[in-house]
Amino acid sequence: MTAPTDSAALSVCVYCSSSNHASEGLRALAGAVGTGLAARGWNMVYGGGSVGLMGVTARAALAGGAHVVGVIPEKLVDRELALEEVSELIRTSTMRERKQIMDERSDAFLILPGGIGTLEELTEMVSLRQLGYHDRPIVVLDADGFWAPLQAQMAHMADHGMLHAPVDRLWSYAHTVDAALAALNGAASNAGAGRDR
Repeated sequence: MTAPTDSAALSVCVYCSSSNHASEGLRALAGAVGTGLAARGWNMVYGGGSVGLMGVTARAALAGGAHVVGVIPEKLVDRELALEEVSELIRTSTMRERKQIMDERSDAFLILPGGIGTLEELTEMVSLRQLGYHDRPIVVLDADGFWAPLQAQMAHMADHGMLHAPVDRLWSYAHTVDAALAALNGAASNAGAGRDR
């Protein structure tokens, strides 16, 4: 991947699975994301674990020279096996504190395949954007249709008047790593400016 000329140090929060059962294709996708973030000179903020897609993405970003911030509750240090070699490892008392710090340290959000935790993180950031608490980019990387049922559900909710803003104004979908990073790149010149609460 070619790094863009914009060198702003965007801090990208990556939400993804901590499961070790992800396919090799998804693991390769996660690695490409970490490599791509580093190639652009961007920072990565994530949940601090060493397992699953979380660990793959973080290690690839670190290998490329990125500054990686891991945020993990003490209760999950053993379960998610905290990645001690990250640039910054922040241990929190609660999940709420973890999410708040990840939010505060991020200029944009990139969502990879994941489970209930990833889904909850995505919907919280979308909800906060709908309510006007932030206007930072939210990009869902959907290389193999993993998130297609959710996209259909969101469209269904919009059709029934349950969303106050058009779905495509709340988040965007990308089907390749390059497309996802390009969508995030639009926020680079405003890095840090959108962290309003």
